[in-house]
Amino acid sequence: MKKSNTQDPQAVSARIDLRIRELGDWRGATLAKLRDLIHQADAEVVEEWKWGIPVWSHGGIVCTGEVYKSVVKTTFANGAALKDPSRLFNSSLEGNVRRAIDFREGEEINEAAFMKLVRAAVARNLDSEKNKAPGKSRRPSARRAR
Repeated sequence: MKKSNTQDPQAVSARIDLRIRELGDWRGATLAKLRDLIHQADAEVVEEWKWGIPVWSHGGIVCTGEVYKSVVKTTFANGAALKDPSRLFNSSLEGNVRRAIDFREGEEINEAAFMKLVRAAVARNLDSEKNKAPGKSRRPSARRAR
């Protein structure tokens, strides 16, 4: 029997909620804020749980939400292809594909610039989707449970 690529939206949402609560400090609050901004930027974004971390997708992976001791990191899967006039990307700059933003305790989030990056990543994914060969499109996954 073939396994489905979709994840239960309520289970994924609950898993991310649990992760935020487990952190219980500035990192949880930062991850929650970034999650909210991602959903504000794109109401169609899909929440997934992959590799033990939250992943937001729309037409492909938009970004991930990784938590470390001193940073909350959002890694944009195709960040190197995105314009970043506000210079938010401050990590994984050496790669040819990914780019990341490390958020540290007490740092302000440039909300408008962050949401602009999310929208640009979604637009890039959707443009790539349109240019794929017929029959090769990705299946939509679970949206955030509301």
